[in-house]
Amino acid sequence: MTQTDYTVEGRQFRTRNDYVRALHDKQIMDRIRRETDLKSRAQLEQLKKDIQGGKYNFMTLLEQDFQEEIDEYIREISGKSDRELDGYVKEELKRREKRRRLILALCSVVALGCLGYVAVYFYFNQRTADNYQVLSDLKDRPAAPSAPAAANGPYAPEGGQEPPEVLDEFKNLLNVNKKLIGWVKIDDTNIDYPVMQTADNEYYLDHNLNQEYDKNGSIFLDKDCDIVDPSTNLILYGHHMKSGKMFGGLDQYEDRSYWEEHPYIQFDTLYEKGTWQVMYVFRSRVYSQEEIVFKYYQFIDVNSVQEFDSNMQEMASMSLYDTGVTAEYGDRLLTLSTCDYEEPNGRFVVVAKKVPTKE
Repeated sequence: MTQTDYTVEGRQFRTRNDYVRALHDKQIMDRIRRETDLKSRAQLEQLKKDIQGGKYNFMTLLEQDFQEEIDEYIREISGKSDRELDGYVKEELKRREKRRRLILALCSVVALGCLGYVAVYFYFNQRTADNYQVLSDLKDRPAAPSAPAAANGPYAPEGGQEPPEVLDEFKNLLNVNKKLIGWVKIDDTNIDYPVMQTADNEYYLDHNLNQEYDKNGSIFLDKDCDIVDPSTNLILYGHHMKSGKMFGGLDQYEDRSYWEEHPYIQFDTLYEKGTWQVMYVFRSRVYSQEEIVFKYYQFIDVNSVQEFDSNMQEMASMSLYDTGVTAEYGDRLLTLSTCDYEEPNGRFVVVAKKVPTKE
């Protein structure tokens, strides 16, 4: 006698009644499989809750098998998600590592650039300091026998007279650079420099006395000023360096107390020594040609008392404080000018008059 096969979904049942119940359960399972997205973890999780909650009328152990099948689907999806997440994390870590290395490389380049800038900055500053110390020492030495007795090199506007005898202290320096025209100094400050002059007011903005490129530039006399047949007003220009070099400390005259401690400027030309008493301290700027306004940098020579007095009144009205020092037609003036950053093309200006030499 042949035994009847009561197998459903891989599980064997002993009686026909159990077999019929199993076929009922299989129909439910097949319908669920058709209606459910077996790749959706959310649907599988909900299905599991529905089965456990008795939503479906299972009658055999196939319910347990089906729940295990659903659990397997969930584990597979979870494992896949974990692998995908792990892959995503790895890719993200790789991208972050690339960004980190790129940022590190850029930071290294920037750091090297900054170090290079600082190195160049200190190099130029140190070279400038060393150069001026050498020049200062040279200025104090006795003149060499081969030093010039008169200056042939310094620039002077056309129509000037024959230059007089050069002071001994400048003879050695003229062998270094024929464009030297003097030396400016303010006691107890960084201002203690040779003064240059050429027909080009731009040249000494970035060159030193040795005619080397130097971002500090040099102190120079306006090209239209004359030290042989002295101009009414000699205008000296210098950079406002953050290091305090050149005219970097000139704006300290903004404070009246500073003027009280530094009321005199020593400016010696190649041909004469000079002490100059500070009169006016003011801020101005470089104006366009069309602007009709007092332009201190154009005040070099005057032809009348009225013109001189008018310029004096303009500067007195601009001065930050009253020094009580005045000048008359025939007096000689000295102007120190540097950049001022309170406005575009701003300038900070100190004007002094020459103190008569005591006989």
